[in-house]
Amino acid sequence: MKKNLKRMAGYYKPYIGIFVLDMFFAFLASIIALIIPLTVRYITSGIADMDPDTAVRNITVIGIILIALVLVQFISNYFISNIGHVMGAKMEYDMRAEIFAHYQKLSFSFFDDQKIGQLMSRITSDLFDITELLHHGPENVAISLIKIIGAFVILSSISGYLTLAAFLLVPPMFIYAYFLNKRMKKAFRQNRIKIAEINTQIEDNLSGIRVVKSFANEQIENEKFKEGNDGFLRAKKNSYFYMGFFHSGMTAFTMMINVVVIMTGGILMAKGMVNVADFIAFLLYINVFTDPIRTLIDFTEQFQNGYSGFERFIEILEIEPDIEDSPEAVELTDVKGDIVFNDVSFKYNDTAHRVLKHIDLNVPAGSYIAIVGSSGGGKTTLCSLIPRFYEVTKGSITIDGKDIRDVTLKSLRNNIGIVQQDVYLFAGTVYDNILYGRPGATKEEVIEAAKLANAHEFISELPNGYDTDIGQRGIKLSGGQKQRISIARVFLKNPSILIFDEATSALDNESESIVKESLERLAHNRTTLVIAHRLSTIRNAERIIVLTENGIEESGTHNELMEKNGAYAQLYKWSR
Repeated sequence: MKKNLKRMAGYYKPYIGIFVLDMFFAFLASIIALIIPLTVRYITSGIADMDPDTAVRNITVIGIILIALVLVQFISNYFISNIGHVMGAKMEYDMRAEIFAHYQKLSFSFFDDQKIGQLMSRITSDLFDITELLHHGPENVAISLIKIIGAFVILSSISGYLTLAAFLLVPPMFIYAYFLNKRMKKAFRQNRIKIAEINTQIEDNLSGIRVVKSFANEQIENEKFKEGNDGFLRAKKNSYFYMGFFHSGMTAFTMMINVVVIMTGGILMAKGMVNVADFIAFLLYINVFTDPIRTLIDFTEQFQNGYSGFERFIEILEIEPDIEDSPEAVELTDVKGDIVFNDVSFKYNDTAHRVLKHIDLNVPAGSYIAIVGSSGGGKTTLCSLIPRFYEVTKGSITIDGKDIRDVTLKSLRNNIGIVQQDVYLFAGTVYDNILYGRPGATKEEVIEAAKLANAHEFISELPNGYDTDIGQRGIKLSGGQKQRISIARVFLKNPSILIFDEATSALDNESESIVKESLERLAHNRTTLVIAHRLSTIRNAERIIVLTENGIEESGTHNELMEKNGAYAQLYKWSR
């Protein structure tokens, strides 16, 4: 915990000047709160013995001073509420940028094991509670301590007996708070987990809402959500069970302090040991003393919320990227596209079963290679190793003789273009999605890329042409249109190596014909690897690789493999 708190404090560093001012104004506001009850004591004890004119003059002076103090307090509270909150928002901005940038560094293997809703929860609701703690926490503690210490000093000067009576219940109150705090921390952490699970369910449902409706399974989705929502409610009930004991217990302690002071004060006045003016001032200061106690109650809840969120925040930041640039990594330049797999094996982290075994493959620069095989044979995995989406478990992959682990990830991936079956388009316009291939490109270059991808004609017919909003994941476009935009994106990128991952298998015949023409144009004079489901589409490939769980089973042209009448011939017969 000490390490985490130290790390949390590090986020104040860029804003240390504002933080110091925030604490200074918090100190001023607290001191002013302590001064006002003193004037009541002075008026009730001192003014009564003065002549009317002197008393009026003194009260007027006191009033002017109090008004000035109220103005100072107004400025102090304004700074805390405005500038202090902006500081908190900036810290939240920094933390959100940090965790988002960290997400970008993590490899596919991390996201394979994660749920998007939970990752979103860590970057939204968790961070809000963390920054609320970072802003309000120090000032609440500072204000509370100043008021408690100041009230203690003033109360002691008024009456030692009453002070002893007032602070008699403080030690058991803090012991009570300590034990309940431990249980509250555990309960609040469970709340975080449950709300993240609900976010995951919501994200999953809304992303697949068309599937839900096509199967008329709204009731099933409601029941699934109810199960998650019930779990969250149980977690909330558990945390509120302990919070209820905490709040009611602390409130009872503060009320008991007042009761003890009133009883003790009554006895002391009866014995002539305390006068009425001192007793009234003491009661006013007891309220000044109990207010920070309530603030500390709120801070305790705030701390549990914020700290449990910070623990989840740190959990993500401490996950080291398993694929990153080596210290000696160099830029991959002047790429011809000669790819060599040297005894490559691969397995995922969560399984001892190797997906790929002892793959030796030479893909000459500019060649057109097709990879076929049954589902689960490792075709997509093999191609995902080239841009280092996953790291080889054994062996090596080289491009133009350079081990891909010895070049920078950015330069490696800049030279590889991927067209997938499941096209992902971002929310925004057609133009924005094509420009994503090379953000610095001109509008003319974007249009030229669209023409090469056979997309310019249908884009021009859209309501706003290239500026047409295509909706979430391009929902307003057909499958063929989305695929052609994704191809235009790769045309604009202009990579030396291409990977087509079953890019036409989900399209109708007409769309497939148009997209196929675009792909062939894109593949011209580039090293191209095609993962094919429809074997009829790759009959003209220079070489066809048949990949099975045993590795590369067969290799050759379509005619050569058909003559062998082996694995490829069987796959071809089944696919027709």
